[in-house]
Amino acid sequence: MYIIAGLGNPGRQYEETRHNVGFMAIDEIAGENEIVMDYIKHKAICGKGTIGKEKVLLLKPETYMNNSGEAIRDAVKFYKIDPEKELIIIYDDINLDVGKLRIRSKGSAGGHNGIKSIIACLGTENFKRIRIGVGEKPAKMDLAAYVLSRFGKEDITKIEDGVINASKAAKLITEDKINEAMNEYN
Repeated sequence: MYIIAGLGNPGRQYEETRHNVGFMAIDEIAGENEIVMDYIKHKAICGKGTIGKEKVLLLKPETYMNNSGEAIRDAVKFYKIDPEKELIIIYDDINLDVGKLRIRSKGSAGGHNGIKSIIACLGTENFKRIRIGVGEKPAKMDLAAYVLSRFGKEDITKIEDGVINASKAAKLITEDKINEAMNEYN
């Protein structure tokens, strides 16, 4: 079984913001695989289903970005999964162009507070991740204001494509094809 978690912030005011592309990707995966996100457990909105032949639990943590690790840790412990083998985290990256992906099997937080929280709660950096580019912050803009802003019209198609590609990459990873996912989408 895989746990696939998209990072973001709960609430209507954060919908479709740069920081919520992880939630957007989970919505895409759920829709593509007919998984209903219909219950709250592990401090997250959850949906159970399958991707291909693999059982999955989709998560959208309700803990706000900076405490994402709490929800991830609860689900990992409850289902007794190995984070190194059966966990995929999808989140935003300001160091990538809008809609571009970067897939890795492990790594540091790279300054991302949601990932810092997950690493602290799990005690490991060894978990798969799909980063979706949201573009570089303008020079004079506050980082928090930038990641909590919505995409401009010129970026909507790019981010939609990135979210679709993240869903396809997650499917490949659940098929134990992370190298193929990296070759295809990095």
